Amino acid sequence: MATNRLWRTLSAFNPSTRMWAPVSSRNAQSQVTQRLSLTSWNIDAFSSRAVSRAKLIIGHILEGPKSPDIIFLQEVTPAVRASLLDDARVRAAFLVTDAEDLRSFENVPFATMTLLSSARFASGLDSQKEGDGIEGRDKLMLGRVSRVALPSKYRRDALCVDIIPPTAPSTVFRLINVHLDSLWDTLHYRAQQLEILADVLREPGCGGGIIAGDFNAISPEDVELVDKNNLVDAWVALHGRAGPNGATWGVGVERRYGLGPGRLDKVAMTGLKAEEMEVLRPGPIEVPRPGEESVEIPWSDHCGLRCTFTI
Repeated sequence: MATNRLWRTLSAFNPSTRMWAPVSSRNAQSQVTQRLSLTSWNIDAFSSRAVSRAKLIIGHILEGPKSPDIIFLQEVTPAVRASLLDDARVRAAFLVTDAEDLRSFENVPFATMTLLSSARFASGLDSQKEGDGIEGRDKLMLGRVSRVALPSKYRRDALCVDIIPPTAPSTVFRLINVHLDSLWDTLHYRAQQLEILADVLREPGCGGGIIAGDFNAISPEDVELVDKNNLVDAWVALHGRAGPNGATWGVGVERRYGLGPGRLDKVAMTGLKAEEMEVLRPGPIEVPRPGEESVEIPWSDHCGLRCTFTI
């Protein structure tokens, strides 16, 4: 099945010019199995204090004991994008998609963004820091970055970054950040979206990869979609269907229409091996109310996911 792609770039912050600049692909040199960690989080575009909440989530991700190599964010608003690009921690340590322009945010209320650790993935700026040649020795090579257009009620797409392991330099592995269509009446779109993306992981020259993010898996039929597309549900692979339910939405709060906690967010993969996975709970933030007592709300209506895998 042919896919319609919008080509994008990864950018690194250049402290010399004080600007984000597109990076080029570079060869990796390590010959060992690569172990990578991914954190994915729908950061909730619509609740109050979106920028402040996003800062708390990013702080929780970056300042914890297990800072990830890859970060997938969903429901990023233009204001949150600007905050991320201005964050000193992000500038110092990450390559970022969509720094070049706001094209991905046009005619939609929010979009996805992907961040890659500059300690694990090579960029053109590494040559300025190499010195004795040690810098960048064990880094993975970056491939192309694109957004795959999807059939969608909400103009959703999939943000893809290709990475190239040194053990198989002629093969790419694909990191796909998704926010599948929302609500009950779009199951047929979600089914099409996941089928298209499973095919993207099996394109010629692609050895597999990850599809992770908000799957909006709210119906019994959604539960079957990962298996139907011959993908591995990382949570089920590690914890089993009878183990902890891994709920990422509706946790500890009452929801309308009788909806209980659900595992809306997932990590699905092929050609990779899941090693560890955990749910990251959001903390609280205070929201002032004029003339009334302040209330506390969670940083997001979704929990995050942290998954470690090997190539």
